[in-house]
Amino acid sequence: MQILETRNIKKYFGGVHAVDGVSIVFEPGHITGLVGPNGSGKTTMINILSGFIPYDEGIVSILGEDLKKVTSWDMPELGIARTFQNIRVFEQMTLMDNLLVVLTKRHPFGSMFEKHTEAHMNQVEAILEKLGLSHQKDNLAANLSYGQRKLLEIGRVLLTNANVYLFDEPYAGLFPEMVKTVTNVMHELRAAGKTVVLIEHNMSIIRQLCDTVVVMDAGKVLATGTPEKVLSDKSVIEAYLGE
Repeated sequence: MQILETRNIKKYFGGVHAVDGVSIVFEPGHITGLVGPNGSGKTTMINILSGFIPYDEGIVSILGEDLKKVTSWDMPELGIARTFQNIRVFEQMTLMDNLLVVLTKRHPFGSMFEKHTEAHMNQVEAILEKLGLSHQKDNLAANLSYGQRKLLEIGRVLLTNANVYLFDEPYAGLFPEMVKTVTNVMHELRAAGKTVVLIEHNMSIIRQLCDTVVVMDAGKVLATGTPEKVLSDKSVIEAYLGE
C-alpha cells in the first residue's frame, strides 16, 4: 500500500482548472520535486495533499484512506506535515516555545505556562542544534531573520515525526549555510524512509536532491521521471524555462 497517491485529481476555482487530472504516486524513502511555472498548480497540489483545501474530483489516498473523509485537523494523526510559502511562526513566543507547541498539542499560548518534560526539552534543543538556532533559543521569533524563521518552521515540522513531509519552497531566501542545513535535513528524512514532497524553483537543488521530478503546467502533469530525464525534456524546457 502506498502512503500517498493521487488519482485524476481536479480542482476548480471558478472557471479555472487549477489542478486538472493529476495522478502521482509519492514513494516512501523518496524525495519528489514538484516544479513548473508560477500558477502551474504546485501549491494547490500541496494544499490538497495536506487537507488544507478540498478537491472537486478524483481520489487522494493517504495510508489507504480517502482524504475527502478527513479534514486538515486530522493530518497530524495521519502523519502528514507541511510548511508554507508564507512563513508561519508565533512572533511573540521564544524559539523554544514555538517548538514546544508541537509536542504539547495544545493552544499555542498554553504551552508557555506548561511544565514541560525533560524529554520534550531535549527534543526541542536537539532540533535547534540541528538547524543552527540553539544560540537563539530564548529569543523571540519576531527578532529572527527571514531565513531563520524558515528554519524554525522546518523545525516545527520535524518535531511532528510525520510519515509525509510537504515543503513549499523551503530554500527561498536562505543563505548558503542555511541551504546546506536544509539539504542535510532532506537527506536525513529520505534515509529514514519518509515521503518528501518538495516545491522548488532552483533546478540545481532539484537535480541534487530529488529521486523523481513532476513537472506541472496549467494544472496538468507535463512530465514525470528522474531529474536528468525530465529536465532535458524539450517540452519541459519550453514550458518551464521558456527556451
